[in-house]
Amino acid sequence: MKLWDKNEPIDELFERFTIGKDKELDLELAYFDVLGTIGHVKMLRKIALLSSEEEIALLGELEEIKKQAWAGNFKIEDGIEDCHSQIEFLLTQKLGDIGKKVHSGRSRNDQVLTALKLFTKHNIEEVLKRVNSLFELFQQKSEENKEILMPGYTHMQVAMPSSFGLWFGAYAENLLDDLLVFKSAYQVADKNPLGSGAGYGSSFPLDREYSAEEIGFSTINHNVIYAQMTRGKHERIAAFAISSLAGTLAKYAMDVCLYAGQDFGFLLLDQAYTTGSSIMPHKHNPDGFELVRAKCNKLQSLPGELSLILANLPSGYHRDLQVLKESYMPAFQTMKDCLDITIAMTEKLAVEKELIAASKYDLLFTVEEVNQLVIDGVPFRDAYKRVAEKIKAGAYEPSRKVNHKHTGSIGNLSNDRVRVAFKEEYSWFQLA
Repeated sequence: MKLWDKNEPIDELFERFTIGKDKELDLELAYFDVLGTIGHVKMLRKIALLSSEEEIALLGELEEIKKQAWAGNFKIEDGIEDCHSQIEFLLTQKLGDIGKKVHSGRSRNDQVLTALKLFTKHNIEEVLKRVNSLFELFQQKSEENKEILMPGYTHMQVAMPSSFGLWFGAYAENLLDDLLVFKSAYQVADKNPLGSGAGYGSSFPLDREYSAEEIGFSTINHNVIYAQMTRGKHERIAAFAISSLAGTLAKYAMDVCLYAGQDFGFLLLDQAYTTGSSIMPHKHNPDGFELVRAKCNKLQSLPGELSLILANLPSGYHRDLQVLKESYMPAFQTMKDCLDITIAMTEKLAVEKELIAASKYDLLFTVEEVNQLVIDGVPFRDAYKRVAEKIKAGAYEPSRKVNHKHTGSIGNLSNDRVRVAFKEEYSWFQLA
């Protein structure tokens, strides 16, 4: 069964090529297609294209299909093109001609787009629940380790004193900016395209605002041609949000892999989250963080991949857009998996508390000595030269004291402000 079938023969090779991975991916999309169809049925009843009895019958069957889809029991039968055709087939099989009425006033174009936008909204919410958990964990680790010093680096060389608290806190604030990008992506997806048809509206008196409210969109795409233009656009914007968060996780994973190595020795990995070597019995490898790094680096290519598919398309629907699903939809699950394992591994991550005592970190404190001379009245440039000369002569001895906690560079005065800002933005999603 195909929603566009006109009883004309189709070449099998052509059919297999054009369907692609739709059957596989649509198992994830079916639940959201049912949500859109429920809202559409209610709207058809409101404008009198369905009777009350027909609405009740359709909604009853759709609720059953929705339960199946949510439980993972929805199947697309042989000979049926996709989840949209399967749902209509099930309705028609149970209800006869009533099931055939469900497509009035919509095209498969706006039907698919509605389901994809609902899929996007739901998955952004699922990603951000995990982001919230990781944010809280970074904040907790930051507070627990705010007095434990670690070397800061520039150009991969020892630079100035830092703290593990400041390092964990940096990634917490990083998530705040990622949250802002997801907010934009969510707002773009949160507009109802249903009723735009194939991109040119409908002669039926559709109430698009009503269906938007019933389905769970905050507003509509007003221009029906633009509604179709959002196929590809909303995915690409969401892909930028995924890429932004992936960049945060990849950098964090790289830091952990580097700092957990014996040459640095800053961090201690829980052995339950490491793997061994087939020939070297001493090895405890950070494979989890390495895979997060690789998977998130791959996710950072997603906006470019989608942009190239969309690059030379004019307005209107084109079958090219189907290919977006193959990269876009699985990206959310990859992102959720990376967040889950990052949270689990970070919870067990420990820091080396006596790290800074090693003599190789003596030069970390040169700026502190320069600053103290300035406080004592020495011009900065003269203080800088004086300390440089001591280093050159081998006469520099570090005090290992850090005197600028009030700036937040070692302590964590910024954590409370970041928490307030993050919670304010995250609460927007909880209210949306």
